Amino acid sequence: MILKKLSILNYKNISEAQLELSPKMNCFIGPNGAGKTNVLDVVYYLSFCRSASNPIDSQVIRHEEPFCLIEGEYWNDDSQEFISCGMKRGVKKHFKRNKKEYRRLSEHIGLIPLVVVSPSDTLLIEGGSEERRRLMDMVISQYDRAYIEHLGRYNTALAQRNSLLKMEDQTPDPALLQIWEEQMAEEGEQLFQRRSSFVEELIPIFQEYYQQISQHREQVGLNYLSHCQRGPLLEVIQRDRNKDLAVGYSLHGVHRDDLEFSLDGHLMKREGSQGQNKTYVIALKLAQFDFLKRTASQTTPLLLLDDIFDKLDASRVEQIVKLVSGDSFGQIFITDTNRDHLDQILSSSALDYKIFHVENGEINSK
Repeated sequence: MILKKLSILNYKNISEAQLELSPKMNCFIGPNGAGKTNVLDVVYYLSFCRSASNPIDSQVIRHEEPFCLIEGEYWNDDSQEFISCGMKRGVKKHFKRNKKEYRRLSEHIGLIPLVVVSPSDTLLIEGGSEERRRLMDMVISQYDRAYIEHLGRYNTALAQRNSLLKMEDQTPDPALLQIWEEQMAEEGEQLFQRRSSFVEELIPIFQEYYQQISQHREQVGLNYLSHCQRGPLLEVIQRDRNKDLAVGYSLHGVHRDDLEFSLDGHLMKREGSQGQNKTYVIALKLAQFDFLKRTASQTTPLLLLDDIFDKLDASRVEQIVKLVSGDSFGQIFITDTNRDHLDQILSSSALDYKIFHVENGEINSK
């Protein structure tokens, strides 16, 4: 999938932009706060129907403006796709494919597969388990449409069970608890199977990317942890029902799943340097790209690289440059404050490219 044209009106600090894009490498250069990441966020929004950094739609509308509009013209072999989203303050957004509005936004997920690498990815290591579950959900939902449905039904059952557990003045009806626990177990087992298969297939690809970038300096591991590994999920959930009643929420289920990251046999969170942590998440994201390329919509995903060279030594930068300059990747969007890194990429390959200079929300092509 190739994004040929991008139109932006009143998105964050970008008042207006009409961009003709390269089918291979698109480089956005400018100082911090200029709006480079906002351009990438528009591309992300057109794939996932939401911002990567802000879950509140009204907050992506430019200050003092009543609305925003973003549009993308995509090419996939001989077919075209026109994707647009219009938002007004206080009004439901309108997300359209070829001028026809979606009934449900979930129908759009996976049409334009995308992987983004950004500074916030350090939360995958430093943050809580919800960050790592979100990573699994984001990838799997792009190639398995049923996954979103299972996840939605599981979260509904979890919310209903938790509301019963929080009842202060009376004991919850055991029959109602049973109904929601059975739905949690049924949907949770489906989520577990899909997450488990995904991680198992991802591990060798991820480790290979890490070895290439680090030049075999360290060994890394990735391990999936789930309450489903303790036995049938319904039994696991019901085993400690009294504890759940005492605390007022569900202690067990796939909503507590996690990924364990390791470096040379030790937890990454405790052992990794800034450079090693960044190498880990970049390798993880490139592995996701490889995975989606083989599974999602039978098309090469877009790759967004936001300020990825910070905190990396010269040898790791060189290896990343070699990787992204190869034939395995399709269309790439990359931001940097340092023109030297981009010149290194462009000089090391024969890729078609465009360079855009970003300053105070204004975007100009060279």
